[in-house]
Amino acid sequence: MAKVEMKSISKVYDGNVRAVDNANITVEDKEFVVLVGPSGCGKSTTLRMVAGLEDITEGELLIDGEKMNDVPPKDRNIAMVFQNYALYPHMSVYENMAFGLRIKKVPKAEIDKRVHEAARILDIEKFLDRKPKALSGGQRQRVAVGRAIVRNPKVFLFDEPLSNLDAKLRVQMRAELSDLHLRLNATMIYVTHDQVEAMTMANKIVVMKDGKVQQIGSPLFLYNHPINKFVAGFIGSPPMNFLTVRVLEDGSSIMLDEGSFKIKADSSHNEYLKKYVGKEVFFGIRPEDMTYSKSGGNNSLTVKVTVVEPLGADIHLWLTTATQPMVARTEPHHEFKVGDTAVFIPRMEKARYFDKETELAIVPSPDA
Repeated sequence: MAKVEMKSISKVYDGNVRAVDNANITVEDKEFVVLVGPSGCGKSTTLRMVAGLEDITEGELLIDGEKMNDVPPKDRNIAMVFQNYALYPHMSVYENMAFGLRIKKVPKAEIDKRVHEAARILDIEKFLDRKPKALSGGQRQRVAVGRAIVRNPKVFLFDEPLSNLDAKLRVQMRAELSDLHLRLNATMIYVTHDQVEAMTMANKIVVMKDGKVQQIGSPLFLYNHPINKFVAGFIGSPPMNFLTVRVLEDGSSIMLDEGSFKIKADSSHNEYLKKYVGKEVFFGIRPEDMTYSKSGGNNSLTVKVTVVEPLGADIHLWLTTATQPMVARTEPHHEFKVGDTAVFIPRMEKARYFDKETELAIVPSPDA
C-alpha cells in the first residue's frame, strides 16, 4: 500500500506568504496524480512537502496512515525525480543509479541486480558505463528515473521532469512514463505547468492557483465539467473561449455584443440561467465545439478571421465578433484567409456559463 493523504496542509513563508493554503489532496494506492497550474501556484511546494524538503506549516501528511510531518526525507520511502536530472557528472550511469543503494549499505549483488533491472526497463543498459555528459537530455532523464526505480520506493515524486526536453522528446517521454507507471504498478505524484502533460498522463488531476486547490478529478471530468472559469480556461488547448453575454427570456436565450447575435441556450441549462435574466455572464465554448457552416442558420455567429494556423490534422482559426475574440478548431479541407467573414454554430449543449463576479460555474457538475 502507498496511499498519500494531505489534510489541510499549508506552507507559510516569512511575511505571512501562503505558498500553499489549506490543501486537501488524497492520492490512492497505485494512482498517477498530476498537480498542475501556472508558475507560482504552489504545486512544487506541495510536492516538496510530501518529500520532506519543505516543512509543513499547518495540517498533516500521511503515508499509509502514518503521520510524516516530522519524519526525515530519507525515512519516508519516497524517491524524487527533479527537473534538472541532478546527476553526478564524475560518475558513470551505473554509479549514479547505484549511489543511493551504496549509502544504505545494500549488498553489492542486490545493487547490481536492481541497477540492471531498472536499466533494462528504461532501455539504457548500453549506457551504464558512460558519464552523463555523453548522454542526450532524454537519456539523462531516464537515468534519473532509473535512480528512483532502484530504491523500490512507496511513492515516486516527479517535479517537472520533462520541461528541459524538446517538444518531440517530451511527447515520447510522456508515453514512456505512463507505460512505466503501469509496469511498476506504483503510486506517482507528478508536477507540471503543462496541461497537455496532465491530460495525457494522469488518472487524477489537481488544478492549483495562488496556493489553493481549485478542482480535483479525472482529466475528462475536469475538461467537461470545470468548477470555475480558471479551470475551464486552463484545461484544454487551445483554451476555452469566453464571451460576455446577457441572459434573456427566462434563461432560454443569450445575447452577444448588445444585440448583434441572439442565440438559444440548450434547454438543459435554462433553469440555471433564469436566475441571471437581464444580467451579464461569461459564456464558455471550446474551439472544437464551434462548427463551421457555409449556409448559416439558427444560432449562427458571423465572425471575421484574424489569424489562420494550419496544423496539418486541423486548423486553428482566430476570430472576432464585433467586439470579442475567439478561436475555432476546424477541418483542414476548409480554406480560410485573414479578413474572411465566416459563419460558425456553437454546440450549445457543450456550452458552459460562469458567474461574472465569482467566476464559478452556473450549471453544476454532475457530482454537485
